[in-house]
Amino acid sequence: MSTPQSWRGGEQQLAYLMEELERLGITPLAMTPTGSALSRFCQQKQWQHQTALKKGGLPLSFAKALSLYANQKQVNVVHAHDSHAHTACILAATFWGLKLPVVLSRRVDFPVGQSALSRYKYNHPQVKQILCVSEAIQEIVRPSIQRPERLKVVYSGVDLQKFPTTAPGHLRKEFGLSPDIPLIGNVAALADHKDHFTFLRTAKLLINQGFKAHFFIIGDGELRAELEAFSQAENLQEQVTFTGFRANVTELLPELDYFLFTSKTEGLGTSILDAFAAKVPVVATAGGGIPELVKHQETGLLAPVKDADLLAKHLQKLISNDSLRDKLTKNALKWVQKFSKKETARQTLLSYQELLN
Repeated sequence: MSTPQSWRGGEQQLAYLMEELERLGITPLAMTPTGSALSRFCQQKQWQHQTALKKGGLPLSFAKALSLYANQKQVNVVHAHDSHAHTACILAATFWGLKLPVVLSRRVDFPVGQSALSRYKYNHPQVKQILCVSEAIQEIVRPSIQRPERLKVVYSGVDLQKFPTTAPGHLRKEFGLSPDIPLIGNVAALADHKDHFTFLRTAKLLINQGFKAHFFIIGDGELRAELEAFSQAENLQEQVTFTGFRANVTELLPELDYFLFTSKTEGLGTSILDAFAAKVPVVATAGGGIPELVKHQETGLLAPVKDADLLAKHLQKLISNDSLRDKLTKNALKWVQKFSKKETARQTLLSYQELLN
């Protein structure tokens, strides 16, 4: 169950999970708000799903629809993939008699709220397991959980087969860039915690030092206008391109020469896993669960959150050291095999089976 109208990392993970469960002979059912991106995706895939209206942060009508749908379809386990979905499960249990075990995915790396409602939600007796997408999140959540044995780490996964073996070259062609200009990019929603301002500050440092490169910010979000204004104020518009949302990221990502990920908080960072799979070397900040992916000097290079100076130095080091770049890319490609969507689904299914047994 997912409640956002948009399509971001959590919806992608739910879609991967449904796809893999179906391959394992399980019949997954989705519940999502009417008109959401996930509901449209389910229609395209011809997956069984139910939509319901969701208004505001207290999804009463959505919770009632959940209870009816679960009873109608004889559901065994309810899996909530976001905070509002979690709330809907608790409301369904409280007011409409939902008695099924609830599994909760926790993807954000900040503490559980200290309100009585938050404590009640996370320690409700029907919440049987909380699947944290990194060890970092598990440790952040642990102090708020009365029964910590309910916590379990199940890493998010990616499709390791989705990237072309050779980059089609769309970015260079579309923006008229020569083959010898390095491309440095980031793929993420333009949201506060992704900290694209540090990305832009890193770009400015490199440009001021005479480094010739083109920087791509691939994605869209609520901060786009503010980020574009900042880029213009720093005279970066010639070297920085905001592409907006692109449906063909799997073709664009392998074209990048370097992946610069600057989040200040991050549950795990599946965009990094995509970069690993696409054989793009990664320079990243050490926010949240990122260090569980980027092992410094082994699978990438790490810098403290907001440290544009060190991020710029890491990029310069990679660009001037082919052997280091090759080593990191090779190690990262080997490391990412542990983070396949198939493995995520296998571990999630084991969690369901533990509850049912």
